[in-house]
Amino acid sequence: MFLILLGILLITLFYLFGVKPLFAWERRGVKQAGFAETLGSNYFSLLTRRTLIDFVRELYGKFPGYRYYGMYQLNRSLLIVKDLDLLKQMTVKDFEHFNEHKDFVPEEVDPIFAKSLFSLKGNEWRTMRSALSPAFTSSKMKVLYLLMLENTEKCMNFLLNKKENLLEIEMKDLTSKFCNDVIASCAFGTEVDSFKNPDNEFFVYGKELTDFRKIPRMISFFISYLFPRISKLFNVKFTSDEIYDFFTKLIEDTIKLREEKGIVRPDMVHLLMEARKGNVATEETVDVDTGYATVEEHLKASDTCAITNADIVSQAFLFFFAGFDSVSTLMSFMAYELCINEDVQNKLRDEIEETSEACKNKPSYEALVNMKYLDMVVSEALRKWPAQVGFERVCIKPYTIKPVLPHEKPVDVDVGQSIFVPVYGVHHDPELFPDPEAFDPERFSDENKNNIKSCAFMPFGLGPRNCIGSRFALLETKILFFFLLKHFKIVPVEKTEIPLKHGKNLFSILPTNGFWMGLERIQKV
Repeated sequence: MFLILLGILLITLFYLFGVKPLFAWERRGVKQAGFAETLGSNYFSLLTRRTLIDFVRELYGKFPGYRYYGMYQLNRSLLIVKDLDLLKQMTVKDFEHFNEHKDFVPEEVDPIFAKSLFSLKGNEWRTMRSALSPAFTSSKMKVLYLLMLENTEKCMNFLLNKKENLLEIEMKDLTSKFCNDVIASCAFGTEVDSFKNPDNEFFVYGKELTDFRKIPRMISFFISYLFPRISKLFNVKFTSDEIYDFFTKLIEDTIKLREEKGIVRPDMVHLLMEARKGNVATEETVDVDTGYATVEEHLKASDTCAITNADIVSQAFLFFFAGFDSVSTLMSFMAYELCINEDVQNKLRDEIEETSEACKNKPSYEALVNMKYLDMVVSEALRKWPAQVGFERVCIKPYTIKPVLPHEKPVDVDVGQSIFVPVYGVHHDPELFPDPEAFDPERFSDENKNNIKSCAFMPFGLGPRNCIGSRFALLETKILFFFLLKHFKIVPVEKTEIPLKHGKNLFSILPTNGFWMGLERIQKV
């Protein structure tokens, strides 16, 4: 009898806490996946049943004709928002209701990540965002452009000093080293050369931070993301003590040296040091911009900012973490598309040669950012291969989605509820981008880009909480490809996969076997 009662109790508890919550959306009149499908989405996906691309594409394609629907991610409920008008309403017009990210790591466990711009909330986020924004304006990009040029020259010298006429390379490795050196220079004021010394701490730690294929890393990520209380209880860190100590010491030593010696360098550390003194520009006249994909800055700078050394460490660390992998991934996919689309590559090279000739082989910042076809190619690479395949926002004020379609009724979104935007699905919707699997930069020509529906193109997110570093990422990408295509043709080799084969995991869109391709030296006549 005891075993029977125990069995009934366990079944009841399982129903109350494991089954009943999976139908909460349905009880509120929101379309949602069935019980078996929800469990499958929750658990089998964790066992690498499908690729991240397939997963997000499925999220977007589910329930045609519905603007949104509910689903569950283990212990969390999500509202998947697909309709572009609703997305714009929630993330831009009603931003004050959805202006935070989900809690990721407790500050007591992982302060370097918890105090970063990504994790900050409320006034702390607004203050830090306004303090950082001047570091990414067009005028600051013009200054950082010179630092990028120096690092581009190191990359080109490394390639050009090779004796072979055809270099077989893994593009992600090459672009990761380039991005590592650029970020070290522009964010930390530190010069490294990852081509001569690939074992430098910046590059080694960058690979460690962004590699989610290792089981311990996967487990720590899931615990931090889905069970922050358990993360706090067992001190599960997203950032290792070794990496934390390295970045903390580096920044603190840099700040001390600059304050003692009066050293001024146009990088993020300097901007934040100035911000805490109240020396922040409040406005700027912009004559040129970095490109079509650049996101608009919605906040004005604050007059004063209570910024500590720990805050500066966190922002520089986030810039390193975000830029190391996402930008090198964009560059790798763009190189792949140029490799298999020779006509696009040739047209882009013609523009590069024309610009180079007009600038006497030394392109200015203005000349680079005004290259229309280069911007079209980068934008199309971001459309087809967005590094951010989706993004999440958390409701912080009660919100009601008003009915628009006949089958809808008002839906109250509670405080703490997350919405998820399947970016990859939107970017590959044939109704928004005809023949979405084709790599067609003409989508972003002056004649065609106005036909792109508002919010359909969102590689850097939407609204005031978009990616602050979009200008930096675009400029960094353009300068590398300007010089790369000036000296080399990107060609397929035996190890080039066509089409790419993506690994079945939910952490990365990178191909299983890498981005192998050839760089064929252009013989100057």
